Amino acid sequence: MRSGQKTVTVFITVILALVVAIVGYATQWPAWAWAVSVLVLAVVPATTLRLANRSGDAFPAQYLQEPDLPIPPAERRELLITGVGLPSTMEDYDFLLTATVRWCPLSAPTGAPLVNLGGLAVDAILERASRVSEARHPARSSYVQHELNGVLATMRDDSSGRVEAMALNVTLTLSERDQERLDTLAAVRKDEDVWEHERKYEQSRRAYLGDDVLKDTGSAVVWWLHRNEDSVDTTVKDIGLLAQLTSAANDEDISERLRHLVPPVIHDPESYGTPESWIPAQPAEQEKGFGHAFAQLLQAAGMSPDDKEVPLLAAQVDLVLGYREGDPASEIRHYFAKPNPPEENAPAPETTDPPGDGPAD
Repeated sequence: MRSGQKTVTVFITVILALVVAIVGYATQWPAWAWAVSVLVLAVVPATTLRLANRSGDAFPAQYLQEPDLPIPPAERRELLITGVGLPSTMEDYDFLLTATVRWCPLSAPTGAPLVNLGGLAVDAILERASRVSEARHPARSSYVQHELNGVLATMRDDSSGRVEAMALNVTLTLSERDQERLDTLAAVRKDEDVWEHERKYEQSRRAYLGDDVLKDTGSAVVWWLHRNEDSVDTTVKDIGLLAQLTSAANDEDISERLRHLVPPVIHDPESYGTPESWIPAQPAEQEKGFGHAFAQLLQAAGMSPDDKEVPLLAAQVDLVLGYREGDPASEIRHYFAKPNPPEENAPAPETTDPPGDGPAD
């Protein structure tokens, strides 16, 4: 009998006692009637309590939301796994898994063999983790670590149905050597991409210049005029140079109608001779000429007459100034004229003997 039923029984008994007392005083019961009423009031509650204790509980404890007996806590156990290799998308590059495996046993069917529940739990966690890692690149280890923390955070049954398992504190790394190799491969791959883009850019520029700009002299002149819209006269003066450049780019001879516009031929640096052979042709007359100024330029630049670069520099200046009107570079060629060396093995000039008396007859 529950405590609520006992309280109700006592409350009813008290009320009945008061009713009997009021009725007895009002009707002036005899003494024996009072004795009988007291006996009845004592017997009725006791009988009621006894009958209530004999009757079964309408709602057994196991069917209540809060049973009287506490539910025993589920058995849970933990195992630590360290440095377990997991596959990745790259062969021989494994993730290294470290985690705490928490598991609890499930009810075994009748006749089921004894098993190592911890081993089943670890195997279940590794199987779940490998299904994720085998589709991930090893360079994304930090991202995959957070992904596994979410995937393995739920208690799930293993394939045998004997244990539930989950993983905590998941850490995913790569070995130091593998990380160095991946960093090196990434750097090389980035350099290759940059080089490939530069190569394509260079090919595009060459194709643009060869197939469009320098296709013929007319295309080159139009392109140069577009680049120098404010200098039409300069473009006109450069037609000969553009014709020469176009013919060289297409490996063909210059058109006959444009040859008169082509600048003079570049002089060979060797035609200037060695610095030791440079002698002023007419120093008194050239003191204020361009050749004299060029000699002063070499002296101001600290170049010695013995420098091998001097003939090449003179040839380059001759090339640049050869396109100007009046050919100012001719002063360099005359100022530093190379004397013609005497021809070797030249026959000696014939000498004519002075006329004289012949042998006496």
